[in-house]
Amino acid sequence: MDFITVNQDNIDKEHICCCITDKKGETCVSSKKSWMKERFADGLVFRRTDTRGKVFIEYIPAENAWYPIEADGYMHINCFWVSGQYKGHGYANELLSYCIGDAKAKGMSGVTIIASEKKRGFLSDPDYMKYKGFKAADEASPFFVLYYLPFSDNAPVPKFKECAKHGKIDEKGMVLYYTNQCPHTDKYAPVLEAVAQRYGQTVSLHKIQTKEQAQNAPTPFTTYSFFYDGDFVTNEILSEKKFEKFLETHGM
Repeated sequence: MDFITVNQDNIDKEHICCCITDKKGETCVSSKKSWMKERFADGLVFRRTDTRGKVFIEYIPAENAWYPIEADGYMHINCFWVSGQYKGHGYANELLSYCIGDAKAKGMSGVTIIASEKKRGFLSDPDYMKYKGFKAADEASPFFVLYYLPFSDNAPVPKFKECAKHGKIDEKGMVLYYTNQCPHTDKYAPVLEAVAQRYGQTVSLHKIQTKEQAQNAPTPFTTYSFFYDGDFVTNEILSEKKFEKFLETHGM
């Protein structure tokens, strides 16, 4: 199987893996591709197999990453996904090796990725990352872990910014922080707003629009973080049914 690097020259004709099964995903595709086009100049790399499956890695120099981390000199993996029938064929190893080789060729200190202490939805598998030599550099409430693979013994240890370590915000009620880094957020963020209105409730939507906003966000996972009454609830995108269950569980 061959690999393709999606870039400014071919992005309009190439698919982005995490949207291809969504038959009504025009909004998903366009929002993600627009976000990517604006990031290529910052060093964004999106590499995938030439199959119609979810087999890809997306990374960017950490100083340009849309996460509240202090990891200058590192390459940060935004998203790393090998799914279904494509597992167990070595594709993850090949994609990660490409990222590591690229980071080394660019003189970087290592590679970072945000995951958790155990496998959770929408986050990379920490057991695999640790198997590949990644170590825990820092933690943020309630379960986020910043892993890193240093290229030398004296490489600096990256960390989360203090603003994102506590899993809390001052704003009460239901609050969602999100970006277009995930192609599905532009579709599902309005779903929360519409469902809340049906239940006589409101959701405060905070769409992160710039790198600076993302790097100073109150959550490690800026792609999608849902809070309730100041406390972090989930980083998993809530469908209509899941959100209705949340509302009913909380007596709304």
